[in-house]
Amino acid sequence: MDARILLVEDDPSIREVTAIGLSAAGFDVATAADGVEGMERFLAEPFDLVLLDIMLPRLDGYEVCRQIRRTSTVPIVMLTARGEAMDVVVGLEAGADDYVRKPFEVPELIARVRAALRRANAGPAGETASLRLGPLSIDVAGRTVARDGTDIPVTRTEFDLLLELVRHAGQVLSRDVLLDRVWGYDYLGDSRLVDVAIQRLRSKVETDPAAPELIQTVRGAGYKASR
Repeated sequence: MDARILLVEDDPSIREVTAIGLSAAGFDVATAADGVEGMERFLAEPFDLVLLDIMLPRLDGYEVCRQIRRTSTVPIVMLTARGEAMDVVVGLEAGADDYVRKPFEVPELIARVRAALRRANAGPAGETASLRLGPLSIDVAGRTVARDGTDIPVTRTEFDLLLELVRHAGQVLSRDVLLDRVWGYDYLGDSRLVDVAIQRLRSKVETDPAAPELIQTVRGAGYKASR
């Protein structure tokens, strides 16, 4: 795989070890040591994926992610040393597709990167041009969502998650199944990632996210889209 990756990481040792590991796996890697340099490189060169540390000098990872999302749908994987739920929420809200907690093993990171690239390169699955869920209209090919005719901005991952649920409306999908089908891995996954993504998706598509009607929780089992 010869995908180009931008690694934005301020810790020199982590940056060097990660870049070497990614290069050995066949990726073309460019690096930046802070958020401003990372944005400059991203705007100057094409990349297939961005690995983005949260705690960066000059411009933090959240703001870099937001700026990238204004013009690009490139996959973004956040690197965090903290891993609290709020960090995950903020990262996903900023437009990140996934996150990896430090310290991480390079093979795990490579597996996450490959999964994110597969998702980004996959064409629209299925033959249905559009789907509906209550007041929601989902344009599969155009990857857009509207509620009562009003467009709803969703990230790539949020769209894939909604699409998977709607295609199996009425069927309970476990967190492990969603990790496998939406994020492209299971044993490497963190079920909290699914919970946070569901929370963010509900905040956009539900009339009252605290009392969801479209995307329901089945306690102890997973989630399902209403019929």
